[in-house]
Amino acid sequence: MPSQTRIANHHLTVDVSSLGAEMQTLTTTDGRSWLWNGDAAFWNGRSPALFPIVGKAPENRISVDGRSYEMAQHGFARRAEFSLAASSQTMCRYELAASETTRAVYPFEFLLAVEHALDGLKLTVSAEVENRDTRPMPFGLGFHPAFLWPLPGAEGQAHTVTLDNHAEPALVRLGNGLIDPEKLASPFKAGRLTLDHAMFEADAMIFPEGAGEGLVYAAEGGPALRFSFENLPNLALWQKPGAPFICIEPWHGTAAQLGGSDDLAERPYSVILQPGKKARFAFTVELPGQG
Repeated sequence: MPSQTRIANHHLTVDVSSLGAEMQTLTTTDGRSWLWNGDAAFWNGRSPALFPIVGKAPENRISVDGRSYEMAQHGFARRAEFSLAASSQTMCRYELAASETTRAVYPFEFLLAVEHALDGLKLTVSAEVENRDTRPMPFGLGFHPAFLWPLPGAEGQAHTVTLDNHAEPALVRLGNGLIDPEKLASPFKAGRLTLDHAMFEADAMIFPEGAGEGLVYAAEGGPALRFSFENLPNLALWQKPGAPFICIEPWHGTAAQLGGSDDLAERPYSVILQPGKKARFAFTVELPGQG
């Protein structure tokens, strides 16, 4: 059975499961919960880490050096049991190393570490990937946290996503779970998007480039969550139709392209990590103070 680690400070409490190193709760000391509760009637995820792919592969298969391997959507890390490597009152670090199970679908030696750390009203979730192999290692890495929509105490209020860079990044959609490369008009106007449940009837809204390194998810006249991203150039917004959450997903890597290659190294925005090297990816969310 998975175990859980609790970290806390004077402002925030976070529970993290050893299964997928996935955050289970995010609460402020006034008792408000901000993270989706994983109700399986809608979606049993809460905040999975996506590795070694983001999104789907053609026919759920990838190829590496000409050999084909089965690979489920968003990779295997979210369903893997991690080991607790370090913890303190305000930080926990979970690790997943290559094993017979992972080598059967991803033929590389690696170490994936996922860390949750608190600093005041800020939570930083980071992932560090180390290539322990003797050859370059391709992969994608993404985060998939789900936050309540409506936000606590903001029922009936309009909710918005506002990009720090005030951009209007092009939108792409999925076809059979794969990226349709056709660029569509941006739903952002001067960096601002008013969320509407109908936007997600066609699955996720994906912004491969131009969304920048930070945004604010907020209720009109209500609470706001402020995000910053490190080494995560792609952004997706997703909701299971009708569900009371919104996923704000920063990625480095996307699903394979519709009609494109199944080669892992050729997926859009794949990272190619050299032997012995490490790469870090992180998002920080700052929560409101006492209500």
